[in-house]
Amino acid sequence: MANAASGMAVHDDCKLRFLELKAKRTHRFIVYKIEEKQKQVVVEKVGEPILSYEDFAASLPAEECRYAIYDFDFVTTENCQKSKIFFIAWCPDVAKVRSKMIYASSKDRFKRELDGIQVELQATDPTEMDLDVFKSRVN
Repeated sequence: MANAASGMAVHDDCKLRFLELKAKRTHRFIVYKIEEKQKQVVVEKVGEPILSYEDFAASLPAEECRYAIYDFDFVTTENCQKSKIFFIAWCPDVAKVRSKMIYASSKDRFKRELDGIQVELQATDPTEMDLDVFKSRVN
């Protein structure tokens, strides 16, 4: 179903891949892209569980907006292994204004489709979503 504000639909594969990450941990990350011609959000890339944060960061284009999910593993101060599911709204400063507006207006509806997001980040450059930012947001 299309979003009234932006007219964007969410492809079923977006939800399916997210459920696989959340329930089965079969992915480390998912990168989503808005296909303007089709007026829908689609899966652009899926990262295997063995891939690193650096692989994830490298999968985001330097000059285009994207949504992403990242399954962040960490160890608590009590020495417990945990993970949190991050939603990242990636909108670099150099992206086209139209693209930034479409991603901004579609974000909330898209997030509602993905039940289980624990932390949200908005980033306009890589320093706003580096590992230190992830670590500071899990506590």
